[in-house]
Amino acid sequence: MSGKPTENRVEMVMSSIRQRLAARTLLPGARLPSIRHCAEQLSVSPSTVAEAYARLQAEGVIASRAGSGFYVARAAVPLSLAEMGPRVDRAIDPFWVSRQSLEAGEADLRPGCGWLPPAWLPEESLRKAVRVAARGPVARLMEYDSPLGHAPLRQFITRRIAEHGIGVSPAQVILTESGTQAIDLVCRFLLEPGDTVLVDDPCYFNFQAILRAHRAKVVSVRYTATGPDADEFARVLSAHRPRLYITNSAVHNPTGAVLAPVTAHRILKLAEQHALTIIEDDIFADFEHAPAPRLAAFDGLNRVIHIGSFSKTLTAAARCGYVVARPDWIEELTNLKIATSFGGSSLNAALVHSVLSDGGYRRHVDMLRQKLARAMATVTSRLKTIGITPWIEPQAGLFLWSRLPNGADAADVARAALAEKIVLAPGNVFSPARTATDYMRFNVSQSLDPRLITVLRSVLS
Repeated sequence: MSGKPTENRVEMVMSSIRQRLAARTLLPGARLPSIRHCAEQLSVSPSTVAEAYARLQAEGVIASRAGSGFYVARAAVPLSLAEMGPRVDRAIDPFWVSRQSLEAGEADLRPGCGWLPPAWLPEESLRKAVRVAARGPVARLMEYDSPLGHAPLRQFITRRIAEHGIGVSPAQVILTESGTQAIDLVCRFLLEPGDTVLVDDPCYFNFQAILRAHRAKVVSVRYTATGPDADEFARVLSAHRPRLYITNSAVHNPTGAVLAPVTAHRILKLAEQHALTIIEDDIFADFEHAPAPRLAAFDGLNRVIHIGSFSKTLTAAARCGYVVARPDWIEELTNLKIATSFGGSSLNAALVHSVLSDGGYRRHVDMLRQKLARAMATVTSRLKTIGITPWIEPQAGLFLWSRLPNGADAADVARAALAEKIVLAPGNVFSPARTATDYMRFNVSQSLDPRLITVLRSVLS
């Protein structure tokens, strides 16, 4: 054979070595077969073995000695078969679903994750955008972006949010590496350790994780089918004087509920009375069929900071988010961005803008909404057959917030399902008050495999 070795053969050689290490037939300090001998044993070319050995050496698994050959590294990592799959014994907390979802294997099911299957994303549009970027100016490939970020994308964002009644100039938009970084940046700007922050109950679990990193005190308010319980909201503000409230607009995560205008107006009035700032996470905007109220539109960006990203409808690989705020806050947020990440990725922003401005993006989003609506109906029907009932039947979005039958403990169900290579999202990771013991969040786009119902039926019985 000649030419560059194929990936699958290189990986096969690496897997063979790792298996021997795991079985302890190769011990620390042991000499590996020569490249030629290994090639003969495995019926591959010497160049394939050489590439495999080079990669294992880069990983620190093996080491080379000049004129002597390759040896198992003496600082060998202990047997790690347990680490090759999700850890069932990991504590179920706000980090649990993220860790399990990100570490799951390709064949594992991930009904608990927060993203679409790769097959649902615009692969060809992304590949086209990559080709366009590769032919673009060299600065886009090699240099930092400006502090505010890629100007054409910021202009696109102003047009996009104007459709929801939020009128701003591009100078009031700052790009970030992700929606998560957008929240982190605003928290750095507004919070001191020990400050109190209000979230919904249930809420997106990573809100709690971010606030934990900022050493904030978290209090919560019950979320209803029309938004936060306004009476409870008022009591919490009076009792705890939180500095910040973080919530979703459009489609709420995890419940799928939509904020009602009357609730939005009351929340904003209370925020003004209690000097409360609001972070409005609009990451699911493109999934809604009809525009929902935006707090930033009613408020005029006085007390509301509006954030979003494009990872849900485009790709999680090209990380890109944004913050929209009043001009004096944008100035300080820009300084913080420079201090914490210096310049952003002009390449990622250019890729995202290229796809968003392509004529096919709206068609892609329309297709996603239709597929999600069908998936929502299918998954709801299947779950009901085993006694799992939705809290509400959402009109849009990814998520179905559902109650397990007979008071089943969702954490126990999630652990049992994980042993069957299925990652679920138990309710209490979303509930700061831990009042969702028998609830589960299902991502309907990731819940269509019949194995899910089979395993859940077995576990629940």
